[in-house]
Formats: sequence, C-alpha cells, structure tokens
Amino acid sequence: MAESAQHIIIIIATTVVSLIFLRLFIAAKRKHVRKTTPDLRLPPSPPSLPLIGHIHHLASIQPMFKTFHALQRKYGPLLYLRLGSYPVVLVSSPPLADEIFREHDVSFAGKPESPLADRLLFGDSGFVTAPYGEYWRFMKKMCVTELFSTRQLERSRSVRREELARFLRRLAMKSQATAAVDLRDELLTLGNNIICRMAMSMKCSEEDNEAKRYRTLVNATRDLTLKMLLTSMLGPFKKLGRFMLRKQATEVPARFDELLEGILKKHEERSGGGADDETNCDDLMDILLRVSKDPNAEVNVTRKNIKAFFLDLFLAGTGTTTDATVWVMAELINHPEVFKRVRKEIHDLIGSNNNGRLVEETDVPNLPYLQAVVKEAMRLHPPVVVVPRACRETCNVGGFDIPKGTAVAINVYSIMRDPAVWVNPDDYSPERFLKSSDDSGRRSHHGGFIPFGGGRRMCVGSAMALSVIHCAVAAMVHFFDWKLENGEESVNMETTLGFNMTLAKPLVCLPQLVCADSVFRSVEVSSR
Repeated sequence: MAESAQHIIIIIATTVVSLIFLRLFIAAKRKHVRKTTPDLRLPPSPPSLPLIGHIHHLASIQPMFKTFHALQRKYGPLLYLRLGSYPVVLVSSPPLADEIFREHDVSFAGKPESPLADRLLFGDSGFVTAPYGEYWRFMKKMCVTELFSTRQLERSRSVRREELARFLRRLAMKSQATAAVDLRDELLTLGNNIICRMAMSMKCSEEDNEAKRYRTLVNATRDLTLKMLLTSMLGPFKKLGRFMLRKQATEVPARFDELLEGILKKHEERSGGGADDETNCDDLMDILLRVSKDPNAEVNVTRKNIKAFFLDLFLAGTGTTTDATVWVMAELINHPEVFKRVRKEIHDLIGSNNNGRLVEETDVPNLPYLQAVVKEAMRLHPPVVVVPRACRETCNVGGFDIPKGTAVAINVYSIMRDPAVWVNPDDYSPERFLKSSDDSGRRSHHGGFIPFGGGRRMCVGSAMALSVIHCAVAAMVHFFDWKLENGEESVNMETTLGFNMTLAKPLVCLPQLVCADSVFRSVEVSSR
C-alpha cells in the first residue's frame, strides 16, 4: 500500500515538474518572439503546439499542396506558420501575391535557406537557389541573353523541331509495335535532349542509354530535394530526418557531379578547336567556362557554380515542362470532345495529318483553343504548386508585418483555384481562356494565373517551356490517337505526396498512328 502511494506521489511530482518546465518554455518562447518581432503585427496563425508549432496541421496523408489549400480555406489567405522553429508565411490569394510580386518585388527576391545547404547537391551555388545579389543577377543575365532571349530562341528553333521529330519517330515505332509508352519518360527525354543541345551543344544517345542516365539522375535529384524540404519542416526531429537521408544525400550529388564534370572536360578539350559546328558559335557552357578563367570577369564563377547552374537547368527546364505536358495530355484523354476540337483546329490551320506537316512554333498564335487547353491544364495542375521566397527586409503585406528573414510560400495551387477569380474553379473548362468567351469562366482578369511565379525571380525559361509544351501537345494530337494501357477509360488523376504535382500513377498509353507511315517518315526527313 505504501509502495503504491509512493508511485502515485512520484507520478504527480513528475507531472507537476513537467508542467512547470512546459510553462517556462512557453513563456520563454513568447518572450523570444516579442523580442525578435517587437511591435510587429504578424499575420494570423492557426492554433499551435509547443516545440512543433504548426507542424501537426501538415500531418496528413494527402499531398502537401492540398493540405495548404485546406489550411487557407479554414484560416484565411495570409497565415503565419511556425514549423518547429522555422517561420513561414503562407500567401494564398491573388491580390496578396500581386502585392508581393509588384510592390515588394525586391524585398521578396530572396530564397529561403535550403536544408543541408552545404551538402544537398551543390548547395546555394546554383542560379535558382542563389541569394539575391550580384552573382544571381549575372547568372540571370546569362540565361536571358545567351539562352532564352527572343533572338536565341529563334536561332535554336531548328534544334527543338529536330528533337520533336525524333520524339515522334520513337512514338511511331512504339505504335507500329503495339507497345505501350510511359509518356513522362518520353517527354523527359525530349526535354533533356533540347536543353543539352541548346546549352551544351551535345546530343543524348538513346543507343548507349545516355538519355536514360539523365532521366534517372533528374528523377533521383528531384526526389531527394523534396525529401530534404520535408525534413526541414520536422522541427526538433529534423536531425533524425537528415540522418536517415545521409546516404542518398551523398550518393546523388556525387553521381551528378561525375556526369557534369565529364561534360565540362569535353568542352575544355574542344575549346581549342573554335566554335561548335552545330550552332556556329560558343554555347552557354563555353561562355561560363571562359568567364570562370577570366580574372577580370565581373563576377567570380567557379566550376561548382557552373555545375550547379546546369543542374538547375535540368531540373527546372525539363522536369516542370514534362509534368505540365503530361497533365495537358491527361486532361485531353479524359475529355475526348476537347481532344477532337484541338485536332480540328490544327487541321483547319495546316491541313489533315496526312499532309505530313508539323505544327511550328510560329503557328501557335493562330491556335487559340490549343493555347486555352494548355492554360487550363496549367491552372489546375501548376508545374510549381508553391513558389518559395524569403523576406529580405521587414515589410507590410495586406496590413500585416512580415519580419526580415521569414520564408514566404506563395500558394500557387490555391491562387489558381480562387473562387473570387474563377467560376467553378475545380472544373476543367478551357473555354474560360478564350477571348471570344463571355467570361463566364473567369470573374477577374487581374492576377490569379501565375504558373511560372512572378517578380524578378519568375521562371526565365517560361517562353521556351510554353513553345515546347504547345508544339509537343499539338504533334501528339495531330498524329496519334491515345488509348490507356489495360483498357482503362480515364486517367487516374491522383497525385504523389509532397510538394510537386505529379501523377501518382504513370501515364502509360498505347499511341495509335493516324497517318500513313510514309507521311510520318517524310516529317522526320524534312526536319533534319
């Protein structure tokens, strides 16, 4: 009896001491917040818990962007979240995003610190992850002037056309063999080949599995990046998450480093021979290598910087474009009446699929319904569902103060489904983007459509991405009918967990060529 009483006393004492420490911790935390954010009117917050903050609100089996969407619906369009000790402001309305991108563009031009920045891939040495400053501005200038300017895109148009023809030939071979294709894999190969040729003047060979090696590394890198991002949100448990990812965080960067080092050496070996024969001028990698060896260059560009930059091109230039194209095709397969209308528009412009002509980039402005179909798919399934920014200086947004150093998540998924802008925002309706429409699908034309982000850190390759998406979709509709593997009637539109909006189940289809084989071969020959 005495022993039981002693146990009860110990339990009570332990509980009291724990409550006292918890109370002291909360008081200290509140004092710290008041000290670090004096006289600031922070955005509203959902209920939080000690230590973990608001992490429990994100504990869900659904994709993270859907969790954010539900959170903003319940608590409002501007939220202050504390993920462990990591402050994040969630921005989920078009007017607020527009205010950030237009009125406070420089203030929000920073990038949040990435978890394991010193070990994850190349840290912040790249262009996408670099802090806002002289180096970032220089690399953006290189992107714009040497790769994505109107002049450069016109010069490289034949490269994209040739790679599109190679892509179509692979699909035709699958069709003739009645073989299924994983559309994402094929489109990723197309995107990688285009980037390789435009930026590095090199082709990826299908015969020696070089293209497959690129695809595997891009997918592995993307997977690791997402895991690292989730790890950073674990609060007091993030060290455990980092420990569990240590092997992958070492192996994936090493594999990409080996690949890019080999490409750099090939460029250095040929540098004595003058410009590249394919473009008759130095490519972007040649230019950056020359800058890295110039002691009088305006910025110091290291070998690591160059590798990180090209890794960014692979991830941002191929992965997001590929996913966007897959979503367009998924919606077209699920809406056969829209598919037929797109094909009719193409036939009306360039003739039937038996004339052997590809849709050119210069044709796209004359295909308004194709453009509307692409926009609607990107609205519902944005390539980047959350755009990360960092507040470089304390500023006021929507009447609330956002402290310096706070990470800001622009909730693109919710913004492009905002019922204040879009009528029936969850419905698929390309007609809402047609100029001839009575605007029944869109309440406002101010903001609300930001698939490539906004401000000075907006995707610099958006024009090329749209060109590739439009021409790839037009060609697939023009030359092929599409049936799902195993006789399924519609595409399963469920997405993977995490931040990226990727189909959970691969889009595996049977392409059925709808023109004569000789006509298709003539397309391939004419594009060389």
